[in-house]
Amino acid sequence: MTSPDGGFPDYSPSERRADALIHIVGVTAGLLGAAWMSIEIIEADGLPARTAWSLATYGLGLIGMLVMSASYNMARPGPRKALLRRLDHAMIFVMIAGTYTPFTLSGLEGRPEGLLLCAAVWSVAAVGVLLKLFFLHRFERLGLVLYLGLGWAVVTVAGPLSTRLSGTALWLLAIGGVLYTFGVIFHLLQRMPYHNAVWHFMVLAAAVCHFSAVMVEFVP
Repeated sequence: MTSPDGGFPDYSPSERRADALIHIVGVTAGLLGAAWMSIEIIEADGLPARTAWSLATYGLGLIGMLVMSASYNMARPGPRKALLRRLDHAMIFVMIAGTYTPFTLSGLEGRPEGLLLCAAVWSVAAVGVLLKLFFLHRFERLGLVLYLGLGWAVVTVAGPLSTRLSGTALWLLAIGGVLYTFGVIFHLLQRMPYHNAVWHFMVLAAAVCHFSAVMVEFVP
C-alpha cells in the first residue's frame, strides 16, 4: 500500500515506530563504530597510508548510508522525502563500493585482481548512483540486480582472499552477505506486516558483520 501523496509506502504507526527505532540504533552504532575505528587508526603505529585511506572510505560510505536511510525513512511524505529517497538508494551503491575498498586495496595488496575488482565495483557503483539519482523509477529491477551483483562480486576473488584474510573475517563477510541477500526478500514482501523494519534490521545486522570483519582484519 502506498500513501496518497507521493507514492510512498503507507505503514502503520507501530511499523513506523519500529523502523525508526532500528534506524536510530543503526545511526548511533555507526557513529560510535566510526569514532572507534578512527581512534584506532590514529593511534596505530605503522598503519600503511593505503589501509588508512581505504578504511576512511569504508567508514564514510557506511555512515552516509545509515544517515541517509534514516533521513528518508523517518521523513514525512513530500518533495523533501522524494529527494531523500533518491539519495538513500544512491548511497547504497556508495556503501557497497566502500565496503569493498579495504578488502580489495589492502586485503589483496600487490595482486592485480584486487585493483581490478575495486575499479570495477566503483565504476558500476557510479552508474548505479546516476541511475538512482536521475532515473529512480525507470530502472528499479536493474538497480536491484546491480545491488546484488555488486554484493556477490566478491566471489570472483574468493580464492585469493581466502589466503589473505583470517577465518574470522571470511566468516563475517559471508554471514553479512547472506543477511543482506535474505533481507532483500523481506524488502520485496511488501504485504507482510513490518517488512520494512525487518529489512532494515537485516541490513543493520549485515553491516555489523562487515564492520566487525574490517576491524578484525585491518585495525590493529
